[in-house]
Amino acid sequence: MDLVLLCVFLPLVTVAWGQYGDYYYGPYNYGDNDEWANVYRQGFNFQCPHGQVIVAVRSVFSKKEGSDRLWNYACMPAAQSLGEPTECWWEEINRAGTEWYQTCSNNGLVAGFQSQYFPSVLDREWQFYCCRYSRRCPYSCWLTTEYPGHYGEDMDMMMYTYDHYIRGATTTFSAVHR
Repeated sequence: MDLVLLCVFLPLVTVAWGQYGDYYYGPYNYGDNDEWANVYRQGFNFQCPHGQVIVAVRSVFSKKEGSDRLWNYACMPAAQSLGEPTECWWEEINRAGTEWYQTCSNNGLVAGFQSQYFPSVLDREWQFYCCRYSRRCPYSCWLTTEYPGHYGEDMDMMMYTYDHYIRGATTTFSAVHR
């Protein structure tokens, strides 16, 4: 009986151990709570170190600060199974005061953001920094349900498993709520 169990579990342990390097995340490190990528009503540029991708996004909203948000991000190395980054680029700008939906082109993964605030429309324009890896990312994309249900809600979104990546984002814009 013990030999049968060993024959069943040994391959599973071997597979799990072999994937350990690809499937371990340490704790998310946003830095100190006072460290944000931006200050209210200012632009910012945030890029992960080479070979890393965005895995967590945190944001707080303030109506009194121009209906703007503070943003913070966490990066982690991409899975070894994806290989090395072969190219990185800035996608087209998503204009302020409009609704938009964008994913990284060319099978890229989000590795950074830059944003500029426009007081005339109380909104931000966005640009994604995307990186493609030497091995194609196996994915089937869907929009997460981890987003604020109301424009003024705070947000804290994390990729809980190592084989999930941020490939894009969407937004809504209301001229009434700004």
